[in-house]
Amino acid sequence: MKITIEKLNHVHLRVYSDPSIEQELSDFFTYEYPGARYTPQFRARLWDGKVRMYDIHRKTIYVGLLQYIQKFAEQNQYEIEYKGDILTTTDVSIQEIEEFAKWLNPMGHGKPIEIRDYQLEAVHKAITDERTLLLSPTASGKSFIIYTTVRWHLEHNRRVIIIVPSTSLVEQLYADFDDYSTGNGWRTSFHCQKLYSGFPKDFSKDILITTWQSVYLQPKAWFHQFDVIIGDEAHQFKAKSLTTVMEKMDQVRWRMGTTGTIDNKKIHRLVLEGIFGPVHRVTTTAALMESGRLAKLNITCIMLKYDEATRMSRNKNLYQDEMDFIVRNDARNRFINNLALSLNGNTLLLFQYVEKHGKVLYDMVKDAAGDRHVFFVHGGVDGDDRENIRALVEKESDCIIVASFGTFSTGINIRNLHNVIFASPSKSRIRNLQSIGRGLRKGDNKEEATLFDIADDFRVGKFTNYTLKHFIERVKIYDDEKFEYKFYNIELKG
Repeated sequence: MKITIEKLNHVHLRVYSDPSIEQELSDFFTYEYPGARYTPQFRARLWDGKVRMYDIHRKTIYVGLLQYIQKFAEQNQYEIEYKGDILTTTDVSIQEIEEFAKWLNPMGHGKPIEIRDYQLEAVHKAITDERTLLLSPTASGKSFIIYTTVRWHLEHNRRVIIIVPSTSLVEQLYADFDDYSTGNGWRTSFHCQKLYSGFPKDFSKDILITTWQSVYLQPKAWFHQFDVIIGDEAHQFKAKSLTTVMEKMDQVRWRMGTTGTIDNKKIHRLVLEGIFGPVHRVTTTAALMESGRLAKLNITCIMLKYDEATRMSRNKNLYQDEMDFIVRNDARNRFINNLALSLNGNTLLLFQYVEKHGKVLYDMVKDAAGDRHVFFVHGGVDGDDRENIRALVEKESDCIIVASFGTFSTGINIRNLHNVIFASPSKSRIRNLQSIGRGLRKGDNKEEATLFDIADDFRVGKFTNYTLKHFIERVKIYDDEKFEYKFYNIELKG
């Protein structure tokens, strides 16, 4: 029994065999979509809630999933026949990459950068394998890995498109490139072009740094001008519009995705690996802490205990009812307010709902903060304003930022951040790890950071409330990442 594989382009493989084997392959690559049962399509019986990575009619699958096809064939003792070159590689030694990186003479904040072995290995992996998904946690030097990779491709006359999820990350990456280049005379303004709302769409330079929103409507032929695609914060490349962008780049040979963490849901990982390539773990947060490159993380888990009457009244609530009760609970909000005001150093207070929670917390903290700077950051705040806040916090020592998870949990780098408070419950692995990462960068006078994880206990008998279950999931993440944590029970009064 034989499976035949041929490469259609840099996005899709054609995989075909006996019809019975094709059906087995389809079943192997079929997954339940998380939360599908709650979607209107599923409820209307327009969708069975499953995602099929192998298109049995077109007989196509993402190139990046080749390793899983090989695993399927091995498990079932099927022979594989390859037609033509399936995956190309570039012959470059790690020594060449190291010499090149040193030749760049990279700088960071006016000081020479210490190039780390795992960074060189990551760049080497991206260039030689030609497609990879780099798992690179906060403070591992991900932007420097991107910069070095881009500079290498530029030296080999390849045009590069870098796609990020937000305008603030366009500006941040551009500024990072500028910073790294101060010691080698390379001019970012000459080689790089920014593209988002308000910028001209005509592309004339070697490197384009853009948001996916700015390019996803471009015709397929427009993407053919690029040789390299880099997707930063690649975990956000799950939406249909983003996969559409990637599929339009079927002539783009070199593909690199970078992210600090990957969702623990298998379907999400497979999509990312499919469009970028196999995962390569650059390093780990625990390893960075052990080496002293990250601040030591202290996690304080605060379990808010509610009185019997409250617990009894909440034990049959739906999830949204429970969330509404939590965010509107005055005693809970006063506790968070007092906690934020009691902490020394800059504090990031993260919430989920802007109007019914974030605005309430901000007003409460602002009224009681006296002369301390208090900032309110959410999706409606302009990108330039967010950057100004970030820059100000770097210079201050006692600010409080009340921010939505969506705006400050990902990609915003503040070295001078000492405390992070989870004011809203969440079980998302990506959101939680990215949020924790905001506080882990070391600063001039910062060796430690503290996370305050607030949980709510409404347990009655065998009943366990929804948000407490979310907290249990967060603790599992802390265990997986080998973070140390302490528990405190607080009787919530009022």
